[in-house]
Amino acid sequence: MLSIFFYVYFLLILNMILLFIGSLISKQSHKDREKNSPFECGFDPSSNTRSPFSMRFFLLVIIFLIFDMEIILLLPLIMNIINTSSYWFMISTILFLLILLLGLYHEWNQGSLNWL
Repeated sequence: MLSIFFYVYFLLILNMILLFIGSLISKQSHKDREKNSPFECGFDPSSNTRSPFSMRFFLLVIIFLIFDMEIILLLPLIMNIINTSSYWFMISTILFLLILLLGLYHEWNQGSLNWL
């Protein structure tokens, strides 16, 4: 039992020594402006916060999130159709799909889906 503790202690000390030697050797870091700046999806983080933002891009993101949530809600329904043959379950699924299609039709009529 004592030899196991000695072995683990030895490996821990060896690991700490190797990490220390590695950190001493690899101190050659090239610090430039690009490496130190945070990545913000194409937006400059040091720019003015009141810069104009594309409303079409915002609508596209909101519509994407809505469609993404619709798919998340549809996947369990698809799995439950296989296991359930209830009349009320089918009615509620058809009603849910009808509401989704009406929402898509409304977005189409409002011109939200015209990206160009």
